[in-house]
Amino acid sequence: MSKKLFDDIKLNPGRIYRAPGDVLRDRRFGDAERLEILAAWRDSMADAAQAAEIGALIVELEGRVAGGHAAE
Repeated sequence: MSKKLFDDIKLNPGRIYRAPGDVLRDRRFGDAERLEILAAWRDSMADAAQAAEIGALIVELEGRVAGGHAAE
């Protein structure tokens, strides 16, 4: 995975993904990169409900990382 693509996705995740849950299914990234993408998306959200949804996904990923379930 190229760093440029990763950085571009972090700048505007909504351009690549239709929904935050799609980030979790993107097999191009590991959990650490998924966390970065979701955090960037959450931080750019004006809609509190969507920001809360993304926050829940971040908590799920952090649990996987802490539990040693690193995805490809």
